[in-house]
This record gives sequence, structure tokens and C-alpha cells, in this order.
Amino acid sequence: MTASSALRNASATETALGAPAPRVQGTLPEDVHAVMADIGTRARAAARALALAPAPVKQAGLMAAARAIRAHAPAILAANEDDLAAARAAGMSAALQDRLVLNEARLEAIAGAVEEIAALPDPVGQVTESWERPNGLRLERVRTPLGVIGVIYESRPNVTADAGSLCLKAGNAVILRGGSDSFHSSRAIHAAMVEGLLSAGLPADAIQLVPTRDRAAVGELLAGLGGNLDVIVPRGGKSLVARVQAEARVPVFAHLEGLVHIYVDKGADLGKALSIVKNAKLRRTSVCGAAETLLVDRADASRLLAPLVTMLLDEGCAVRGDAATQAADARVSAATEEDWRTEYLDAVISVKLVDGVGAAIDHIATYGSHHTDAILTEDADVAERFLSEVDSAIVVHNASTQFADGGEFGFGGEIGIATGRMHARGPVGAEQLTSFKYRVRGTGQIRP
Repeated sequence: MTASSALRNASATETALGAPAPRVQGTLPEDVHAVMADIGTRARAAARALALAPAPVKQAGLMAAARAIRAHAPAILAANEDDLAAARAAGMSAALQDRLVLNEARLEAIAGAVEEIAALPDPVGQVTESWERPNGLRLERVRTPLGVIGVIYESRPNVTADAGSLCLKAGNAVILRGGSDSFHSSRAIHAAMVEGLLSAGLPADAIQLVPTRDRAAVGELLAGLGGNLDVIVPRGGKSLVARVQAEARVPVFAHLEGLVHIYVDKGADLGKALSIVKNAKLRRTSVCGAAETLLVDRADASRLLAPLVTMLLDEGCAVRGDAATQAADARVSAATEEDWRTEYLDAVISVKLVDGVGAAIDHIATYGSHHTDAILTEDADVAERFLSEVDSAIVVHNASTQFADGGEFGFGGEIGIATGRMHARGPVGAEQLTSFKYRVRGTGQIRP
């Protein structure tokens, strides 16, 4: 068997979870090019079929996929344990392992998210606006699928189900390239998803998973697969997103790092602030909505700073702060310039005093990643200024930044948090994975 043949046998049509596809070692770039070109061609054919698939059929396919994930839970969890064993052997940090790990509760949440997406209103074909011109022409703007979407992601195996489901719901074919760390977990989840699609009569190629860890496959995606790829969504670390943005020859929905800030304004409710900051930082430190920098209004620092810092330290969070923060607790270490630019994804936070909301907004504009930023205040005018002036995809008043999630927004899930300004911004759900076209109806009009 050639390397290309082995890769094809491990492709998106595999559905037997009990018989994992062969691993390919030493795959030549030429083989990857041929396999990726074939994947792109099949994705384009699947996209044409999906664009016409009735909403009930897509819903049935996703519901069946959720049932298949539950039915094959033992195989999926066993595959995940293989990934975790490799991660531990490689010395992966506990925080990054948390991104990778699956258990019965998380797997049930994955299946539940697929069902939520299935139950969402179908965006395809929705008329968003209609009007009539003086000459009698009737026009309407209608949502249409984007086509073929490539998703490149790291570690999190749940993205396999979330991204696959959302793309399919919006009538798109998707090509998933998961991280090497979650290789086995993603394959197992993907196989269950395909089993569900096939049971509903949908094409297996609607959701394809790149069947090799070879990085040459990423290069093929970035090159556009011979015109068969319409958009790329990178979901991962700063280096991954930077490479995609630099090399992609197709449009990119950028998901930059979550350098998330919380600003605590003078007069803020201390009890509320303690609860929100603890949740925003420590509920799950590895998610992109976790707070990384805490800004406190200098005008009320004598009341606010020490309790917040002490709470974080007592909860096991390392604190790096400016001189005033270090003075609040001897356990605080000195913050460097780099700390204000760091997404820790761990139980570490940087803390700084600022001179009011204007200075907080300036700090966020200088160091932030336009992802999610929050203000804690009881002053409605200050809150509105922050919500208006902070140029982030998500801005929050008096709530945890860990609500920065498509599921929490009612989208059923998300393919990522887009931090750019074009087309989609914030949680990218099914509706954001559509474009539109204009339908024009006439009665014989000609242009003079």
C-alpha cells in the first residue's frame, strides 16, 4: 500500500470506531499534496449537495451524530487517553492538558452542543431584507452558505464536533485539521459524526478530517486546495494564527489570543468583584475567555486592591503586579512589560493600578487583543463609556469574561471567537458562517 492509499483509507469516510485507520509515517510532501487536493475536490462536491439539503435532513444528521458520539463514548475516551499519555510523556503543562482531556461529562457536553446546534433555526435561505424599486423590480437579500471552510485548531478535541456541526448547519462542507496533541481523540469523534451523517443520507465528505499530522497539510490548506477552499478559520495559539494570516491565500476569520482584561472601577461592589474576578480567572484558566490582566482604579485602591489580590493568591493564582500591587501583599512578584502582553492560560494574572476608566481603556487599547474585556462598576455612565470605547469583539459589564463563548451566547457552540473586523466578529456560530446573495424578480423590465 502506498502512503497516499493509506491516507485515503484514513479519510473522512471511515466510520468504524473499533478499527482505527492506519498511521502513516514518513509521508512525502507529494503524497500529502495529492491527498489534500482530493479532499478539496470532494469537499466542493459535498458543499454543492449541502447547499440544497433541506433543513430537516441537516437536523436529523446532526441529531444522529450526537447519538453516535454517546454510543461510541468508550472508544472516544480510550482514544483521548492515548493522546493524554503522549501529552504527559512530552511534559505538557497541566493547563494545556486540561484543554485536551475528555471525560464522561465533557463528552456529554459535546454531544449536547451538537444537539443544540441541530435545533437552531436554519440560517440558509433566510430573507434578511426585501424591498421593491419604483420600476417594479422586487429584490431580497438571502443567506447562503460560504461553501468550503477549512478549520485549523490545536489541542481541543471538542472543536471537531463544534466546528463540524456549525459548518454543516450553515450548509457548508468543512475540512478539519486538528492538532497533533488531539490526533486520536479528534479521529474518534469525527468517525462518530460521519456515522450520524450517513444515517441521514448526508455525504460523508461534508465533514472531513485531515488524516495526517504532516505539517505540509497545513500549507496545502493555506494555499486554498486549488480554489476549492473558500475561507480558513484558525483556532489556536498566537504563532498558529500569525502563520495563517501571513500565508493564507483565502480569506481568514482570525481568532487571536485572548488577552482578556477586567477593569474594577471606583465604587464597584466589592463582593460582586471578588466573585466575578475569581470566576473569570480561575473557573478554567486554559480557555480564551479567562482573564489575564486585572486593572483597578487608583482612586479606590485602598478598598479594592488588597482584597482582590489576597483572594487570588489564596485561591492558588500567582500574581504579578506593579509597585502598588506588590505593596498590597508580599507574595506578589514584580510585573514586567512583557506581562501586560501575555496570555498565560494558567493560574497567573497581572495586576495594575490605573487612573480611572480612561486610563483603563488606554491600557486595553495598547496591550489587548480585541477579544474580550470587562468592566465592574455600579456607575451606568462609566459602564456605557467602557462598552462604547473599548474596541473588542466582546465587551462585558458586571459579569465574568468566561461567558465569551458561543454556547453561552445561545449559538449552540462556536467555531471560534473572531477578533477581526470583517464579516464575522465575536463568537462565530452558524449564522456567521453564511454569506448572502440578492434575488431580483422582474416582470420584463429593461434598463433605459
